[in-house]
Amino acid sequence: MDEDLPHLTPAELIAEVIKLRAGIRAHRDSTKHELCWHHPQLWNLLPEKTTPDIAVPAWPQFLRGCVHYRESLDVQRPEAPRIEEEF
Repeated sequence: MDEDLPHLTPAELIAEVIKLRAGIRAHRDSTKHELCWHHPQLWNLLPEKTTPDIAVPAWPQFLRGCVHYRESLDVQRPEAPRIEEEF
């Protein structure tokens, strides 16, 4: 899958690292409702272009997952400000 890497010049490798770091930072810096979204722009940083086969949970399972994720933020980032903004 990464057969192209040995053939890249040092300058091309540096450009690739810069591009990937920018994508990771954009994802890391997501906040509010952006945290819950499907992120194809991050996947599109990879050289192989594909449409991932995703499985979408039914509403009850999906909402339980959202609640579980939100509860994990209380543990991992209890000091993060809380907002009242609706999506």
